Amino acid sequence: YDALTGLPNRRLLHERLQHAMSSSKRSGLRVAVLFLDLDNFKTLNDSRGHAVGDLLLVEVARRLQASVREQDTVARLGGDEFVIMLTGIEHTTVIGMVAEKIVKTVGAPYVIEGRDLYTSPSIGIAIFPTDGDSGNTLMKNADAAMYHAKNAGRNNFQFFDAKMNQAAVERLKIEHSLRQALANDEFCLHFQPIIDATSG
Repeated sequence: YDALTGLPNRRLLHERLQHAMSSSKRSGLRVAVLFLDLDNFKTLNDSRGHAVGDLLLVEVARRLQASVREQDTVARLGGDEFVIMLTGIEHTTVIGMVAEKIVKTVGAPYVIEGRDLYTSPSIGIAIFPTDGDSGNTLMKNADAAMYHAKNAGRNNFQFFDAKMNQAAVERLKIEHSLRQALANDEFCLHFQPIIDATSG
């Protein structure tokens, strides 16, 4: 368990996820992994201090637990990253409704040490078995969807789409090629002078 929030840690989450996927194969019901990251938490932590940041994380954990059923799991991976695992899901619309509730609940103002604090969640969602057949793949894909939520303006949720992975791979390829080109001195700089024809 996580020492700060008392939530399951990464290891326990993975154990529960394995068990949930096995049950899902038998029942035909889906499992959803919601990867949640708090927006602007680092800024808040740096400006208000780690003690205030810790109190905020404890309150976020409490709100997340209150937003899901008892059979679901809320885990803290570390920092401001949380994962919610929803089990026994018949229709994907339910997942969207839960994510919407979490965005609203976590985004509501916090009163900590007499001051109002504000944060919001960016959530990525991956569903078993359609978005991955292993715990690691599901987590990776939910993480990719979370970054998509950040890029879409934060304070929202996004379902995983295979195109997200494709875009990430393309980005890595370009980055690798640029680094190689820099190391091999393959760039050539050209200047194009712009001259005023009348004055020279």
